Amino acid sequence: MQRNAALLEGPVVRTLVRLTLPMLMAMFAMVGFNIVDTFYVGRLGTEELAAMGFTLAVVMAVNSVSMGLGMGTTAVISKVIGQGDSRGMQRLAMNAILLGVLVATTISLTGLLTVDAIFGLMGAGGVVLEHIHAYMIVWYLGLPLIIVPQVGNSSIRATGDTKTPAKIMISALTANAILDPIFIFGLGPVPGLGLQGAAVATVISQAVALTISFRVLRKRGLIIFERQSWSGLTASWKRILTIGVPAAITQLIAPISTGVITGIVATYGIAAVAGFGVATRLEMFALMVIMAMGSALVPFIGQNWGAGNKARVGRAVKAALMLASGWGAFVWVLSLVVGGPVAAVFNDNPAVIETVTGYMTIVFPSLMFLGVLTTVANSLNALHEPLKSMTLSILRMFVLYVPLAFLGSSLLGLTGVWWAAFTANAASGVAAVFWFRHIFRGLEHEPAPTFAEEAEPVPAGV
Repeated sequence: MQRNAALLEGPVVRTLVRLTLPMLMAMFAMVGFNIVDTFYVGRLGTEELAAMGFTLAVVMAVNSVSMGLGMGTTAVISKVIGQGDSRGMQRLAMNAILLGVLVATTISLTGLLTVDAIFGLMGAGGVVLEHIHAYMIVWYLGLPLIIVPQVGNSSIRATGDTKTPAKIMISALTANAILDPIFIFGLGPVPGLGLQGAAVATVISQAVALTISFRVLRKRGLIIFERQSWSGLTASWKRILTIGVPAAITQLIAPISTGVITGIVATYGIAAVAGFGVATRLEMFALMVIMAMGSALVPFIGQNWGAGNKARVGRAVKAALMLASGWGAFVWVLSLVVGGPVAAVFNDNPAVIETVTGYMTIVFPSLMFLGVLTTVANSLNALHEPLKSMTLSILRMFVLYVPLAFLGSSLLGLTGVWWAAFTANAASGVAAVFWFRHIFRGLEHEPAPTFAEEAEPVPAGV
């Protein structure tokens, strides 16, 4: 109740910062998970590292689905919390977990039946495919233990508590860091499983996260085990998926379009690709603050919108837009000072460093606009307008960035690709602000429906 009061009544900026900092810790934990795996697998050999590289596309796709489910869960639960519907909150949280189990099981079974075929089409073969098979079989079998904790954490975030999910993810990261060398290389009675050991460590560490998450959910009364009708269950799933599916597609847009851009950059040589890879990773790292704040906006907006505090939602979005654009400007200025030295840390090839600094010089000034776009997209998801959020991502990547990159490359070479990124970020950021104003004005005049009005009635159990 104290957390809800803070979201509904506390100072807007201070509350957003309080929500954002733990989200930032959670994102660092996600990045750390991959770094730890890569660190240990890299010591097995080139073939094992290449095998893990092949699995990245599938892992990212599944993570996009999981993040979409999480976004939908946080958005719908935070709204009913704001409406004061505790029973609706409990039903939605429990049904979100059941949906996570269903989605994870479906993906798991499909993956187990197609693992060799899919990675064979991707070009894997021989010993590398054998390593992939050993890794993915364990990973697919443990997929419910990977997806369900993320859904549970999303329910906790909906209450305004972003610290506990961050602690749960850090616990999983710690467990993975301890278990990775044990199962990969062996220790005592535990045999070394090679690359497959990394998958075993991942599944066990996520089981730790699942256990902690369930304990928190039960202790706080966020979930209940009760019989309910099939219509009530599917009504909850529909509400979550209405936001979750577009959110998942939005998450997939960036890696797909980045793959296309990488193809364009590859025509300028290996050094250009290496530099582009370093620059985009630095960009993702720099944007983590904005991404964390965008995620923190979802429970804040959801609860206040559900409680009818529409003016407070408007103030929160304005504050977040100012903070996001300010952070983008700070990152740009910082890149002017330390861009070259930072690039040299990753690679001492002058061509690579030149590519990184060229990207930073042209693209990083537009990060303030990209921060605005990210903030608006998350705000639209929180307002249950996920298709509009997805439209903004499509506008930036497929309508602007990719076509302009082809045009810029033909006219200006590699620099033209960077100017395409700048133009796409700036234009979509400006468009997002004006469109959001129009959408928000329309929503302000609509009454907020209650949970009972949105969901089908739940008769006696089945």
